[in-house]
Amino acid sequence: MTNKPRIGFIGLGIMGSLMASNLIKAGFSLTVYNRSRGKADKLKAQGAQVVETPAMAAKLSDIIIEMVTDAPDVEQVLFGDDGLVKGKHQELTVIGMSTNSPRYAIDFAKRLRKMEIDFIDAPVTGGDKGARDGTLTIMAGGKPEVFRRVVPVLEAMGKNIVYTGETGTGQMVKLLNQIVIGMDMLGVSEALALARRTDTDLDALYRVLSTGAANSFTVQYYLPKMIKNDITPGFRAIHLRKDLKYVMDVANELNMPMMGTSLLLQLYNALVAQGFGDNGTQALIKFYEKFSH
Repeated sequence: MTNKPRIGFIGLGIMGSLMASNLIKAGFSLTVYNRSRGKADKLKAQGAQVVETPAMAAKLSDIIIEMVTDAPDVEQVLFGDDGLVKGKHQELTVIGMSTNSPRYAIDFAKRLRKMEIDFIDAPVTGGDKGARDGTLTIMAGGKPEVFRRVVPVLEAMGKNIVYTGETGTGQMVKLLNQIVIGMDMLGVSEALALARRTDTDLDALYRVLSTGAANSFTVQYYLPKMIKNDITPGFRAIHLRKDLKYVMDVANELNMPMMGTSLLLQLYNALVAQGFGDNGTQALIKFYEKFSH
């Protein structure tokens, strides 16, 4: 492998397209694959090579990054008919940046290891803003020597690169992160809904929340959008629901009560059922608007 590894990127959604763009800006040679060709063509205009299958991406890359939606999508990208394992070669490394669960990460790593392919599970947090600015927090699990090898690639997409331990720990930390993110969104949504019912000055509310003990990324980034009724996705509601379901899977296996997460999952189930799944997670305010009149 050269000092500047060739990178393949699979999955060019809201986050993936921005992360891939930052890799190009950092000077990496990039090959991209996406099921819908239009998103890949946007990266082509920036200098990326577009291929037709994950296998072709693997053949042309030293490191493959997958940033698809869920575990079944990862399964298809890795092991499907045109999966990247069909393009495997010596020193190929896969970085799984999708969010699913520790169980899947461990399974994928074992199956890839049998084919002499290294695997790091490295989900991210920071939303579309972090992906755009290259300031994501990336939590990475896997063999330490493999992690050290891919750090320069991760640093092109993120500001805080955290090694979490063995394979699967990256996914576990990400799920814990999602609990806090979801709870924070719940608190902001309830506060805003009550503020509107009581005719509270919303500018004053934002100034207090964003400078006092309640301050958070959700307050800083999402509350202004919610005040403006902007529910365009930086991170889709349906994806947070998926992550919360994985949290509950882990908790149920341990017979551990998770009352807050259980409630949060039901709220996002309701939000998706109301047709807001493809909107941002801040669309939770719509649930309160519906039942607050």
